[in-house]
Amino acid sequence: MVGTLCRTARVSRSGYYAWLEKTEQHAIREEQDFQDYLLLKSIYDAHRGKIGYRTFYMVLAELLETPMNHKKILRLMRKFNLFAKIRRANPYKQIAKATQEHSVCPNLLNRQFKQGEPGKVFVTDITYLPNRSGQMAYLSAVKDVATREIVAYEVTTTLTIEIVYRTLRKLKEALDGNVHPEAMIHSDQGFHYTHLEYQQRVKEMKLTQSMSRRGNCLDNAPIESFFGHFKDDVDFKQATSLEELKELVDEYMEYYNGTREQWNLKKMTPAQYRSHLIAA
Repeated sequence: MVGTLCRTARVSRSGYYAWLEKTEQHAIREEQDFQDYLLLKSIYDAHRGKIGYRTFYMVLAELLETPMNHKKILRLMRKFNLFAKIRRANPYKQIAKATQEHSVCPNLLNRQFKQGEPGKVFVTDITYLPNRSGQMAYLSAVKDVATREIVAYEVTTTLTIEIVYRTLRKLKEALDGNVHPEAMIHSDQGFHYTHLEYQQRVKEMKLTQSMSRRGNCLDNAPIESFFGHFKDDVDFKQATSLEELKELVDEYMEYYNGTREQWNLKKMTPAQYRSHLIAA
C-alpha cells in the first residue's frame, strides 16, 4: 500500500518516511506559528491594520526579551494575511503630476464673506449625495456670498470634470452678460478647479479665481454651510433614481432661493435680498 500511494503521489519512499518522522515537528511549528499569530494579530488590531513588518519588529522588541526576526514576521504576515492597510495615492494628484495640467491659485477671498454687492463674490464646491438608486450622485453648486443665493448647480452620477463645466455654463447663463468688474469665484484646491481648462473658462467669463488653503474648509465656509442645510432638509438618501433626486434638488433650490427667509438677510429670501441690494 505504501508503494502504491507513493507512486500515485509521485514521491519516493524515503521522502515519505522522512516526512513521517518530521510530522511531530511540523505540528509543533504550526502550533508555535499560531501562538505567534495571535500576538501579531493583537498588535495589528491595536494599530487598526495600519502597520508593516518594521513597526511589528519595533513593537515586539519592546514586548519580548528576544526580538522576533523580521523574516519570520514577514512569513507570518503572508501566512495569516496580515497585510498593512496603506492609504492609496490619489489618482487625480498622480494625473496632475504626470500631465502638469493643474495649478493652484492664491486665496484672494481670505474669508471676506461679508459682501454688499450681488455678483461680486461667488463660492463653489461639490458634495456627495448617496441614494438608493445604486449610483452615487454629486451636486456642484455656486453661491453668491452677498445674497446667499444659489445661482447655478448641477447634479450628475459621475465626478468627471464635466460637472464643473456644466455648472460654469449655468452660471454664465444666470449672469447673462452682467459680470461685476471685480467678480471672483472661490473654491477649494480640488482636481476640478486646478485644471487649466477650467481656469481658462473662468478667465473667459471675466472672473478672477481664488482658492482655499490646502485642507482648510473654513476658507470656503459659505458653500459648506449651504451643503449642511441642504443635507439636513432634503431626504435625498431615499431617492431611487437620478430623476427623482434631481426633482428633490430642484424643489429645494426653488424653496431656498425664493421662499426660505433668513434672519441675517433682514428676514428676506435670497432672491428678495438680491433685489433689495440692487435697489439700494
